Amino acid sequence: MDIISENLIKTVITPRPLTTHKGNYGRILLIGGFDNYHGAIIMASKATVFSGAGLVTTLTDQANVSNLNIAIPEVMALGYTKTLALPSLIKNYDVILIGPGLGLSKIATNLLRTVLNSIQVNQTLIIDGSALTLMAQNCYSLPKTALTVLTPHTMEWQRISNILIKNQTVNENQRMVNILNAHVVLKKYHTEVYQPHGTPLRLNVGGPYQATGGMGDTLAGIIAGFLGQFPKNQQTVAAATFIHSKIADELAKTQYVVLPTQITAKLPEFMHYYSNF
Repeated sequence: MDIISENLIKTVITPRPLTTHKGNYGRILLIGGFDNYHGAIIMASKATVFSGAGLVTTLTDQANVSNLNIAIPEVMALGYTKTLALPSLIKNYDVILIGPGLGLSKIATNLLRTVLNSIQVNQTLIIDGSALTLMAQNCYSLPKTALTVLTPHTMEWQRISNILIKNQTVNENQRMVNILNAHVVLKKYHTEVYQPHGTPLRLNVGGPYQATGGMGDTLAGIIAGFLGQFPKNQQTVAAATFIHSKIADELAKTQYVVLPTQITAKLPEFMHYYSNF
């Protein structure tokens, strides 16, 4: 298993050409933040914007729209209604992220099913959090897309893969990744990044100071932002995963615990550094 290094990151995060506009850096749709989980989608949305995504729309609980507008006004906030033409909406975006704060309700199930049925082969899909649990509970199949990324922690991976946590070896994980034909970011101490029929990658940064609610939501948002503007491949997914934990490492030099929002706030600075690395 190869280590994700700073040399890989500099090949992904490159300086922006002068003659570009926001449409060149990805149209991202995030879906989540229902029930008592409003903060999760706010953190994911903020991370998507701060990681450089050009146009970000977030579909969330109607009661969460004002919170989202206040927290991150750069995002276009849409409140979910049963009359929303979601299949038509989905087709307008390059990257769809579903899961942060989605919950396990009937509404959440319907939203996930609609995304899976509506997403096109030229789009990128990221499935995170409770959406992964819903995938497992309902035995949903993954759609054919340009790129699909799953971001489970070890228990969510057990539900999706049917591999017990104690048996989640690199070989077993890679075998299931090949079957699913999806990229997988397996969140753990020294997170692992898999691609179908490829070489697994592993972080050597990050630590227990990241064990805070919202950390995974923030990572999912960074991955969405990166895939909206950089090449859609394992290297980009790995770069997003690396910078998330690298910032945490730097903050942990003077902090006992690192908050997800602190990582987000540092993203533009660290991306500037790596674009000139």
